Amino acid sequence: MYANGTSTVALMVGSLSGAWGFRREMHATRRWLLLLIGPSIVGGIIGSLLVTRLDPQLFKSLVPWLILAAAVLFTCQPFLMRWLRAPALPETPPSGWTVVGVVGFQFLVAIYGGYFGAGIGILMLSALGLMGIKDIHQMNALKTVLATCINGVAVAVFIFDDRVVWKYALAMMVTAIIGGYLAAHYGRQLPQRYVRGFVIGIGFFLAAYFFWQQYA
Repeated sequence: MYANGTSTVALMVGSLSGAWGFRREMHATRRWLLLLIGPSIVGGIIGSLLVTRLDPQLFKSLVPWLILAAAVLFTCQPFLMRWLRAPALPETPPSGWTVVGVVGFQFLVAIYGGYFGAGIGILMLSALGLMGIKDIHQMNALKTVLATCINGVAVAVFIFDDRVVWKYALAMMVTAIIGGYLAAHYGRQLPQRYVRGFVIGIGFFLAAYFFWQQYA
């Protein structure tokens, strides 16, 4: 539990640094941000409250399956979009029941992120891709800001419940800030197919790691 709280502090400042690095890409996705920031904050609060009150093993068995499913969806997303003939929606969110589905999914991801957090990036990228955002840099920008919201409210709960070991958290924060900004800065300069391939590779690697950790 203390490890979760301590690492979340570092993840929050790392995400904040990455969000600053993606600030130009955020202009095109500001309407998506307004739609998804609410469920991200509420879900993050619920998830972080659960982790301080429930058995940490409760969601752990779901982690590898969630990450694997997200990696597969993100890999297949371009083919699915062509098959469904879905239009690109880089700036304007969908309407009707699609909005309900997007908001509901982000709310569940935020609960999971506040509770455990592993792989929330690939989960959000998969959902955003299926909703029609095709620019990987815009997707990364939106994902990073939403992750900042989720981790930010979780940090507030963990600090209030005294679940942070600060001597480790401070050291991790420094490297997270540097890493988050550099990843955003240099990632924007890479061709989108390389960034997409890197994200897919990380997704399958994380899934394999958590499967091995759980079943080995």
